[in-house]
Parts: sequence; structure tokens; C-alpha cells
Amino acid sequence: MKGSRLALIVLICLGIWVAVNPLENYFQGIDAEPRAVTARGNLAQDELNTIDIFRSNSPSVVYITSIALRRRLFSLNAVEIPQGTGSGFVWDTKGSIVTNYHVISDANRIQVTMADDSTWRASLVGASPDKDIAVLRINAPANLLRPIAIGNSDDLLVGQKVFAIGNPFGLDQTITTGIISALGREIKAITGRIIQGMIQTDAAINPGNSGGPLLDSAGRLIGVNTAIYSPSGAYAGIGFAVPVDTVNRTVPQIIRHGHVIKPGIGATLADERLARRLGINGILILSVERNSPAEKAGLKPTTQYRGEVILGDIITAVNDIKVSSYDELRTELEQFGVGVEVILTILRSDSRYDVRVRLAAIN
Repeated sequence: MKGSRLALIVLICLGIWVAVNPLENYFQGIDAEPRAVTARGNLAQDELNTIDIFRSNSPSVVYITSIALRRRLFSLNAVEIPQGTGSGFVWDTKGSIVTNYHVISDANRIQVTMADDSTWRASLVGASPDKDIAVLRINAPANLLRPIAIGNSDDLLVGQKVFAIGNPFGLDQTITTGIISALGREIKAITGRIIQGMIQTDAAINPGNSGGPLLDSAGRLIGVNTAIYSPSGAYAGIGFAVPVDTVNRTVPQIIRHGHVIKPGIGATLADERLARRLGINGILILSVERNSPAEKAGLKPTTQYRGEVILGDIITAVNDIKVSSYDELRTELEQFGVGVEVILTILRSDSRYDVRVRLAAIN
């Protein structure tokens, strides 16, 4: 019985060898060499432009690590814990680095990694939380600092091609491309104030891209990538950038003063809830500071007379641009510098007046 089983196994193995061996001999006889490479030809002009933009601008883009200090339980020793990452870019050869305020807002220590992988400890020069812009300083040598080329954002068009360079999910030196999807969008800053005039793009922007540059097809900075709209927190085709014109007004003030010098009229204004309750369409002046631009221009505050509230002047426009909220008024005034004269349209006792006011620095 055992002999017959053994004989059967031998016959099966012999049959398999007979069947396979001719195929093996067949394949061994074929001449198998690497395929000839098909000539590619020149890269398309559009591709060459993208490559040039990345090569020209990637040395200007940095990787930012926000580090927090934590104390161990039952120990006095502090431990440094990386709590977030983001992007930034070189502003000048003095070591100024621009990023988003929300990238570094909770950091005890900030670390900047350059394109050559050198790492530098950064100090905070100042910030404008309302615009989500912060300026850092590193003591890197000038030969490592490649300031980014600055463009303008007042003539952008929907459909224009754009490029984003940053560090999504910690993957440094990443470029993505897309178009300007819309202009004049509004998002809420970390302070709760509305940032107006935002650029919307479908260029892939993910966590880690915040603070990085948005570039036009000429390789110029046109915005700072700030936020994404996504239920999952990842790329969903809707990203937002602070326009470069806002950045170019804000950053020099931060470098010079450590904060933004805000122009104002020196008056206390009613918030939107009170205005709605009173049925006012505009910004009600509650009080006027002594020797302020508002007082010098003759603007009237809200007063009481024999128990009756007498409403003050109501601001409805700045240089013929309608405003209906405190945020809108601030946004319009910030277009001008301290000492600039603007025309406020006010409503007083059902009559409209144009009043010239010279803006002053306010806290």
C-alpha cells in the first residue's frame, strides 16, 4: 500500500516536471533587455514656469515649529513639547520672518528651519492678531536669507493661476498649484474680528501650510496662506490667504514699532447689538475724547438731557464707502495712515453732513 502511494507521488511529480520544463526552457530562451527609452522632448512652458517659481522661491520659505513648556507631574523639571508646525517666509536680510499669528500664538519657544536644513531659535518681534500676521527674528547670516519677491493684490482676477509653497503635515518644501477661486472673502481671525478682502484659492492648503506664501505666476507674493474650510481639517478645495497689500502695510509697522499703529478718530462707538436695538443703520458715537480728531472736527457724542437720551452723530460712510459696523469702519480707516485726512459722512438729526477728520494714532 505504501509502495503504491510512493509510486503515485513520483508519477505526479514527474508529470509536473514534464509540463513545466518546456515552458521554463521557452522563457529562458527569450532575449529580455531593458526597453528603449522614448525621447520626451522639451518640457511645456507652463511646467518650466512652475519649476522656475519653486526653485526661485523655495529658499525663501521656512518651516516653523511652535514649542510649549510642560512640567512633569511630581517634578520641577520642564519639558519642551512641539505643539504645532507651520510655514513662513523671509521678509528681509535682517532676519525678519513673516508667518501667521495663530501658528505661534501659544508658543513658549519658536524654532525656524531654513531651506538648507539649518535651525534657528526665533524671537517674536510683534504681531497683528486682527490680521493673523506675526513677525519673527532669527540671527541667521545674510547669505542664508533670501527675501521673497513682493507683488500686489489690488488687481488680482478670479481664475488667475497661483502657487502655494509650505510644509503641509510636516512635509517641508511642498508646492501646490491652483487658481484664485474668489476675491473679497471674509473670515474670522483668532481675536474674533473679521478679516476682510481675503483671497480664496483651490490650491491645496493643509495643516502646516499656514503662514506660507501664495504666489502669482510671476513668482511674486500675493498673499499669506491662513486658513482652510474643511469639516475634516484637511484639504477640501477651499483655502484663504491674507492679501499682500494688507501684509505690506502691516509688517513694516510691526518691525518698526513691535505692533501696528492703528489710525482712529478718538471716539467711543456703539457696538452692533446696541445699534440694532436702537434701529440705527451706521456707527453711533457714544463719547468723544478730549483734544481728539473727533472733538476737533466737531463730532457730537450721545448725551442725556433731563433723563432723555439724545443720540450723537451716526457715521455712515468713509470717503463715500458705506460702513455699517465698527469692524467695517476700522477696516476703512486702516487703509489710511496716521495724519491722513478722511471725509466722514454722518447722520445728525435726520440730516447728512460730510465732516473732514484728520486721523490720529489710537491704542
